Amino acid sequence: MSSLTEKDRPIVQLLLNTGTCPRCILRFCCVGSQTLYRHPYKDLMKDLKEFLKNNQEKEDTVCSDVVDPPCKRIRLEHTEEGPGDLNHNGALQQIPSVNDGNTAMEDSAVKVCNVCLGILQEFCEADFVKKVCQKVNSADYQFTSFVFSVSLPPQLSVRERAAWLLVKQEMGKLGLSLAKDDIVQLKEAYKWIIHPQLSEELGVPADGKSLFEVSVVFAHPETEDECRFLATACPDCFKPAKNKQSVFTRMAVIKALEKIKEEDFLKHFPCPPSSPKNLCVAVEIQCNNGAVFVAGRYNKYSRNLPQTPWIIDGERKLESSVEELISEHLMAEFKADSFNFSSSGREDVDVRTLGNGRPFAIELVNPRRIRFTAEEMKGLQQTINNSSDKIQVRDLQLVTRSAIGRMKEGEEEKTKTYSALIWTDKAIQKEDIAFLDDIKELKLDQKTPLRVLHRRPLAVRCRIIHTMQSEYIDEHHFRLHLKTQAGTYIKEFVHGDFGRTKPNIGSLLNRTADILELDVESVDVDWPPTLDN
Repeated sequence: MSSLTEKDRPIVQLLLNTGTCPRCILRFCCVGSQTLYRHPYKDLMKDLKEFLKNNQEKEDTVCSDVVDPPCKRIRLEHTEEGPGDLNHNGALQQIPSVNDGNTAMEDSAVKVCNVCLGILQEFCEADFVKKVCQKVNSADYQFTSFVFSVSLPPQLSVRERAAWLLVKQEMGKLGLSLAKDDIVQLKEAYKWIIHPQLSEELGVPADGKSLFEVSVVFAHPETEDECRFLATACPDCFKPAKNKQSVFTRMAVIKALEKIKEEDFLKHFPCPPSSPKNLCVAVEIQCNNGAVFVAGRYNKYSRNLPQTPWIIDGERKLESSVEELISEHLMAEFKADSFNFSSSGREDVDVRTLGNGRPFAIELVNPRRIRFTAEEMKGLQQTINNSSDKIQVRDLQLVTRSAIGRMKEGEEEKTKTYSALIWTDKAIQKEDIAFLDDIKELKLDQKTPLRVLHRRPLAVRCRIIHTMQSEYIDEHHFRLHLKTQAGTYIKEFVHGDFGRTKPNIGSLLNRTADILELDVESVDVDWPPTLDN
């Protein structure tokens, strides 16, 4: 085994004797060759035995005048007692000498590893890889690459700490050192082994930037028993959380291991770590595709349709909404788990949105299907439009997450155009409203309207009416076309909201005014790009 050198021999022998698997031994010898970890388990065990045998033969030929030659056997009981020599009872456990090396090593080949709890043993085999791939294929996702993630039982960090302290002490006797960061991480080694197998079985490459994630969650029945001493030593690291079944999370355990003193650790946890009673269990194999974003513009032709579901005190007020009429078709085609709807502003339930429509975007969470041609998107748009006479969509297209920011940027910066049908209590003539056409850049102070005060903070907002154009209808009615700053409350500008919006149409005309109908005629946000539909 060319990656190992003479200085590794005591580590190999020590860890084999204490029940550590060959791949974990490579990790503690800081072997960075990915291909070596992928060798069959039995071959690795055979190579390690051969490595020890060859080095033993070389050592037997060393001249007798060599000063302080490496010990043939590890006799830790002869070392001086100190903090690094303690076990859970206050003394470092004695490591059996290898009188019959073959027997000791054969036993370690079949036992569950005392460091990785079997992660680098059984769960690296072809049968487990096939099980993962069967789960992926049955989920029916579209993907061109994958990223693999793994969640490990928290006590693996504890067992690794115990093994590291053991190895560190042995190397110290040889005048060498081993920093914890020098050890190859378990997750990293596992991915080195698993990635090529998954890639071959799934037929796509592993890619750290892939949006398609395959994840495996491992658990172990002895986690709480093995970590409980940390909660006693560092209680502030283990705080119950509503969304966590156990306080012994990986991060909490790591935090406690950083705080606990080495001598306290060794008093409460065996070093070397004891042989486990059970193997790890793969409790979850999950797939998840990164979100897909669809954007477009919608027109709303109904005066009895909210933008989002209208639910008050758990009771639904209207049967549908703009959001639902659009998203139900997208959800079905993309086979997504859920969605998030957003738009450039919103209209009231009784307000129509005309003209080029209002920009919107929908985030489709964990979609199974992600690839659509322009023609397929056009067909999906037509399906939505044929399903209801209350809405229509246009410019339906796939966009990136970052592009959605352009829609939100326009909410406060851009202008909007409205058409309002207004009633007055006193009779009016055309000349009574003509002066409105000459008003430009009218500044308003709008206190949060009473009708939205339950969901918006109380504040006074300065808004601008850029232009107005009046259209006389009869003695008590006229239509007003307004171009305003985004975020202006038009209804309140008309009736005044009990004086909360100043000035208002009522105060300008010196009479009571109210709004009967309101239409949004344009939302001046140049996004998403216009398509040739």
